[in-house]
Amino acid sequence: MRMRLVVSAFAALAASLAASPATAQVVIPDHGVIGVGPEQLRPEYWVQRQPAPDREILTPTEIAEQNRRMLAVDPSLHDLDRLPAALTRAQVREWVERRSQVPTRQLFDERGDSVTAAAIAALVDGVQLDAIPPEQPLRFALVTRRADLRTFPTRLRVFSSRDNTDIDRWQESALFPGTPAVIVHESRDAGWWFVVSHHYAAWIEKSHVAEGPREAVLGYARKEPYLVVTGAKVHTVFTPERPQVSELQLEMGVRVPLLAGWPADSVVNGQHPYAGHVVELPVRTEDGRLELVPALLPPTADVASGYLPLTAGGILRQAFKFLGERYGWGHGYNGRDCSGFVSEVYRSFGVDLPRNTGDQANTPALNRLAFTEADTHGRRLAVVGETQVGDLLYIPGHVMMVIGRVDGVTYVIHDTTGTNYLVDGALVRVPLNGVSVTQLETLQASAERTTVETIRSIQRIRR
Repeated sequence: MRMRLVVSAFAALAASLAASPATAQVVIPDHGVIGVGPEQLRPEYWVQRQPAPDREILTPTEIAEQNRRMLAVDPSLHDLDRLPAALTRAQVREWVERRSQVPTRQLFDERGDSVTAAAIAALVDGVQLDAIPPEQPLRFALVTRRADLRTFPTRLRVFSSRDNTDIDRWQESALFPGTPAVIVHESRDAGWWFVVSHHYAAWIEKSHVAEGPREAVLGYARKEPYLVVTGAKVHTVFTPERPQVSELQLEMGVRVPLLAGWPADSVVNGQHPYAGHVVELPVRTEDGRLELVPALLPPTADVASGYLPLTAGGILRQAFKFLGERYGWGHGYNGRDCSGFVSEVYRSFGVDLPRNTGDQANTPALNRLAFTEADTHGRRLAVVGETQVGDLLYIPGHVMMVIGRVDGVTYVIHDTTGTNYLVDGALVRVPLNGVSVTQLETLQASAERTTVETIRSIQRIRR
């Protein structure tokens, strides 16, 4: 029934728009997304429209300096290198309480049942703030496989309504293999750690984390030579000899050390390495300790020897590798959300961004253009008309990436739950739920306001 309603909405939208004099010249495809045809779903269409698609936007040196500036001035990021040798109770409590806030609204589980006050009280008790010691030495760890970050130490998925189980309100983010973190607290059931990583602080299952010496953990991301994952996702080869690194998923932008000196006549986990890349990955031993082991990436894996050059053509090609991926709030559904999408695209060039849209939109480390309620619709349109490929447009709770302009209309790619259009005075919703290409100027925030009118800031990652 739900699918039938969605299809009917698309058909109604197409019919209404086709009949509207204001849109008589617009071709409305069957899918109902205004102004987007098959040609706009290919990255090369947009690359070819760029006057200099291979011109370097920022050099590696400039990117490194921008990253250092961001770490120094952006309060949402954590500099693990500069944390004191021991943490105070007040610091740990602040991190945990900020994340594990007691919900003030009714929540529902996957069956549609109300999450009871008793269940929430049990989770709050599991956080065990009372067990934080007055002082504790820093403990370092590497993430060994893609792992969810949670509001509370639980896998329980909760939702704001009974009829929408897409957005799990206790799903915060995800960490990828090789991500360094600091362990600052443990759940009462001893199954979860509260960790602080460069981008985020939240709960993670202990089984996905390996504790190790500070030098080994922080040094892992600095090892050279290295490969950077440039595909949306790549996987190590299957190996029964070492299951922990068998078909391990690595995400765009993940950096892994390359074991370039591996002997040509030595097998890697039972397989000859001549037709692949020998990389080093972290695994968790039976007692929870860190071990670094060799693994193989196939020669067909979409990887590069270092970060990609930051160019307009590169941004377009990288962004379109995610086209069609299912939207995943907080990196749920083995995917990503809007801010995760733009972060991972830029990470493949070595560019660091904060995790969430609010922090990305407001970070002072980039070339930020802010809007206020005093800015007219005309001024906003004029500024949007000056945007370039890769510019990030922020509206409340969402970010879109500019990919180009056709006949004066701006096109964006974004990981979105859906878009709104105004048809004969009525708001029509198209539930996209994935990485999608849309026009910008035709989008509506509500029946009264266009999306352009809600843009709060534009971030430009360039000189």
